[in-house]
Amino acid sequence: MTLIARILAALTLIFAIPASAEQQDVAATVRSVVRVVLIASNGNDSYFVGHGSGFAVAPDKVLTNAHVVELLRTEPNLSLGIIPSEGKKSYGGKVIAFSPGNDLALIQLTSGNLPVSSFFAGAVTDGQHVTAIGYPGVVDRAQGLSLSEMIAPVSPVKTSGNVSTGRSSHSFDTLLHTAPMAQGNSGGPLVDDCGRVLGVNSFGSQGESDADAEFGFAVSNREIGSFLRQASVQFQRTTVPCRSIAELDALEAQRAQDELEKQDAQDAALRAQRDQAMQNARQEAQQDIISGRENAIAVAAVLLAFGVLAVGAAGLFHTQGKTKTRNQAGAVGAVLLLGAGAAFFLRPSFSGIDDRIALPANMTEAAVGDGATYDGVGDNLCRIDESRSRITVSDTQDVPIRWTEKGCANGSAQYIEDNEGWTRILVPANDATISINRFDPKTGGFRTDRYLADATTMDKARALRAKFGAGQCTRDPEQLTKQAQSQAEIRAVLPSQPNERLVYRCTKGALPPAQ
Repeated sequence: MTLIARILAALTLIFAIPASAEQQDVAATVRSVVRVVLIASNGNDSYFVGHGSGFAVAPDKVLTNAHVVELLRTEPNLSLGIIPSEGKKSYGGKVIAFSPGNDLALIQLTSGNLPVSSFFAGAVTDGQHVTAIGYPGVVDRAQGLSLSEMIAPVSPVKTSGNVSTGRSSHSFDTLLHTAPMAQGNSGGPLVDDCGRVLGVNSFGSQGESDADAEFGFAVSNREIGSFLRQASVQFQRTTVPCRSIAELDALEAQRAQDELEKQDAQDAALRAQRDQAMQNARQEAQQDIISGRENAIAVAAVLLAFGVLAVGAAGLFHTQGKTKTRNQAGAVGAVLLLGAGAAFFLRPSFSGIDDRIALPANMTEAAVGDGATYDGVGDNLCRIDESRSRITVSDTQDVPIRWTEKGCANGSAQYIEDNEGWTRILVPANDATISINRFDPKTGGFRTDRYLADATTMDKARALRAKFGAGQCTRDPEQLTKQAQSQAEIRAVLPSQPNERLVYRCTKGALPPAQ
């Protein structure tokens, strides 16, 4: 690679790193954030008591602050409502775990399911950019929301700030940050630039004057992890550093360039070896021809000498009147002379030198530029390559693929061959995630781009999937055309970039038995 190309590649990587949270990732996290409301009833009328925020840690479980739901323990006439950020439904709930020592509470939904948040289990760095998500009451009051509006799905408020490490509360482990909060933010998540939860916003500082800056404290993931494990909740988490899709694209472009340069270097080395082998083989063939010519001339000389002697003897026998002996000697002489001529004229020619050159199979001209290829037909077990992936909410279990030449995977999923290779779009009925899977049977590369879509996008994608079918394995050209049309129309409703990119490297081998 030239110096200019390397400088441009470096600049691309620098400017690809996001300076703040990607709005698409924060919007995806918003799906799991809820308003937690307390409502009192006197039999005829209901009235609003208070509210906080929370987020789903399992499809039917919401995490919030203990102080948000504390009144439920002493006021039996209060009911608990869970208001999602989108859709048309609200849900009831009950507190199933309560820990005032670290201000955490767990709510079980009485019905329904919510998209789940993922936690970042790695180290939080000083000055790291963060976003607080929740339902501050000051915004509700400024909008003049009525009770009916406050218990209807509405998008939460997002505020940005930075982490200040080294300062924690004395009671339990917290993160200090500068993302603005207000009453009602309690229980909402504090997330990183990839939308992974770093903590649960719990309380803020109180300034002595209007000029004082405000700070927030979030219950750390160390406290949350212990609390959820004691409540027997399996939650999603990752330690993979946060990188943008643009950064991954730049890294992949650099990787492809490096592989191309490596292949070019290997081809150049192979050509040099081939040229040297060709030169050695030519010299060896030339030497063989020279030796063959010398041997042929020596044989011709010997035959000529014996032939002349035989002819001379025939002449001598003729003078002696020995006719029979003369004829025999003459015949032998003639044969020897003909053999001498044949040996001389049929000696190896230098024009046949190319026919004698033999190269090893790996040094033929066809071998140059033909790197080793992967044969994806059959059983493949694909393992995550975290260095090339962007992981936000998904697990990273191995992916088994039993592949056929016609693009059928695992006997049921039909992939469509297009300008990006073999692809398949998955639109599940329940999970609010759309995936584009790509498999390259020539390299053993498998990639999943996942879109954490909002409710509107999911409805559109599911309607299109219902229109065209689920994409079962087929060789019918008409069905393949319909599936290709289905994927094209689903792509059209997706955002420009995915929220996740999972890159796998596949190897050949027997697949594990089905569970």
